[in-house]
Amino acid sequence: MSISRSTPSRAPAGGRGRAAAREPRPAYECDACGHQPPKWVGRCPECGEWGSVIECTNSGPTVSGRVVSSRVPAEPARPIATISAAPARARPTGVSELDRVLGGGLVPGAVVLLAGEPGVGKSTLLLDVAQQWAAGAGSPSLVVSGEESVSQVRLRAERMGTLHDQLFLAAESDLAAVLGHLDVVKPGLLVLDSVQTISATGEGVQGGVTQVRAVTAALVAVAKERGIAIVLVGHVTKDGQVAGPRVLEHLVDVVLHFEGDKHSSLRMVRGVKNRFGAADEVGCFEMHEGGISSLADPSGLFLTRYAEPVPGTCVTVAMEGRRALVTEVQALIGATVAGSPRRTVSGLDSARLAMVLAVLQRRTERLTLHDREVFAATVGGIRVVEPAADLAVALAVASGGLNLAIVPHLVAIGEVGLTGEVRRVGAVPRRLAEAARLGFRLALVPPDCGPASTGAGPEQMRVIEVGDVRSALQAAARASAE
Repeated sequence: MSISRSTPSRAPAGGRGRAAAREPRPAYECDACGHQPPKWVGRCPECGEWGSVIECTNSGPTVSGRVVSSRVPAEPARPIATISAAPARARPTGVSELDRVLGGGLVPGAVVLLAGEPGVGKSTLLLDVAQQWAAGAGSPSLVVSGEESVSQVRLRAERMGTLHDQLFLAAESDLAAVLGHLDVVKPGLLVLDSVQTISATGEGVQGGVTQVRAVTAALVAVAKERGIAIVLVGHVTKDGQVAGPRVLEHLVDVVLHFEGDKHSSLRMVRGVKNRFGAADEVGCFEMHEGGISSLADPSGLFLTRYAEPVPGTCVTVAMEGRRALVTEVQALIGATVAGSPRRTVSGLDSARLAMVLAVLQRRTERLTLHDREVFAATVGGIRVVEPAADLAVALAVASGGLNLAIVPHLVAIGEVGLTGEVRRVGAVPRRLAEAARLGFRLALVPPDCGPASTGAGPEQMRVIEVGDVRSALQAAARASAE
């Protein structure tokens, strides 16, 4: 009896035996933070948002093996010497401090991102800029608000006195409507407040990563094509960073941060990125009932005028970008307490204050600070975190601890090391020139800093080099005794 074995039949052509073309797997992306999980989940594993993971229509780049053929460009390449730079010249906005940060003004076709905390004054500043542009640039300006109605913006304009016939207002939250206003008004400046409130057709929630990226990319293309200067207002996160994807900062030409304490009238516009000028400039403004105004000389805000010298104060010169600001540092030494005494700062770096206190405790004989409360602050709401203020902090603490007043015409500039030495800092000539302009006649600086060693310091100012904290205290004591 023969047993016949059945051999497995081969799959017909086009069946399972031949590898069929696989369909691309769907891609998923979090609309809040941009994270791309491998599959759909209800909660984003990166930021923790619920319901923010969406399916992307674009499955990502694929390698097709297709050869890209060349084509005739729309505009041929030309020698750089034959290209005119006139269309890219900056045009002043009429707000001097903002022009200082921008590098002379707004460039046609440039996109500026202005970010800041809610209520710091972004809308007020840009409304003033739009009015100044409409009055002096010879072209209309358009303010599109996605957060306020036109009546609310009109009330602010009346309070600020920024009404002008060439200043146009619109309240829109759709990108297509914004582009329609551009076709009708044909402005030279567009202010969009804010980019997170504008939505475009497509997937994603309003203000999400996908929408913000799409809106910004479309506005950048419009700005380059029509030569319109666009200013976008951006929200910030809790840690002070620009909300949205990091690609947003790479798409725009200029990134500015609007900073300021709500309890102080001082506001600062700090440049973070600038393709048309210096990226480390700072503009100073003052908020008041009538709006906002530029501060060409803000140093007077950070000083206190005393009838008689007061212990616990010392003046330094801080650098905000390229601007030198004469700033007063105050210190109060409390009573002796049991346990851990408090170390409270306002406008200073708490870590650097703790280091300066340890150096004073170790390198001086008469100061005892380990069991006493110490309070240190700046004047006028300015925040000074650079190491150049260490020497002034040390002198202020020593002055308060020993109850010895420092002469009011003295400034101290220098970084304090752990061994008590005074280290060199940057821009000493510029700091000394600003202090001399305000009437200071004596300066304590690190060794070999330039003006003191070469004798090329400002006129009517005596510059003394101090090598360590003890030498600085002795020099300040001698100046007070004279």
